[in-house]
Amino acid sequence: MRIATLRYLAFIPALFSGFCVAAPAAKAPEPATSCTGLLQQSFLRLQDEKLQSLCQYSGKVVVVVNTASFCGFTPQYEGLEALYAKYRDKGLVVLGFPSNDFSQETGSNKEIADFCENTFGVKFPMFSKSSVAGKDANPLFKQLAAKTGTVPRWNFYKYVIARDGQSVVSFNSMADPASRQFVKEIEKQLASK
Repeated sequence: MRIATLRYLAFIPALFSGFCVAAPAAKAPEPATSCTGLLQQSFLRLQDEKLQSLCQYSGKVVVVVNTASFCGFTPQYEGLEALYAKYRDKGLVVLGFPSNDFSQETGSNKEIADFCENTFGVKFPMFSKSSVAGKDANPLFKQLAAKTGTVPRWNFYKYVIARDGQSVVSFNSMADPASRQFVKEIEKQLASK
């Protein structure tokens, strides 16, 4: 009985081999947007000081701005947040980098985060306080200065990085986020694929 059962079990795969249906081939995963150029770096998030890769913004139009809580341009937070809210779903991100290079940002990261959120409702990504000019400038601002030939001369200096992560246009502190020239550049970059 045992030998007959073994012969029968050995016969089953042969019996059903003609009925096997191949599983559909798995779809290859979509290639991730490659992280190139200026976004190949990481910084600590302002609110919790957790390391964040800027690669998460690859393929977006990125506005990089150095900020300060006690500056005549500080109300630009409101315009930057409005710009972010309006164009975020179209591929825009605003990245804020608090700096005390011009002696107008003396608070701790937590104090800065609380100020931004409670005073201006800032929701766009903000990073820990760092230097943005001179020999101690953080690596992103060093690269932005090299690409554009301009360094922040004051708070709320703005750089617009194209979707390719390479091309950059700079705007000085006087350029209000709602100004026609600034918005025109944002819309032009968002229209480029």
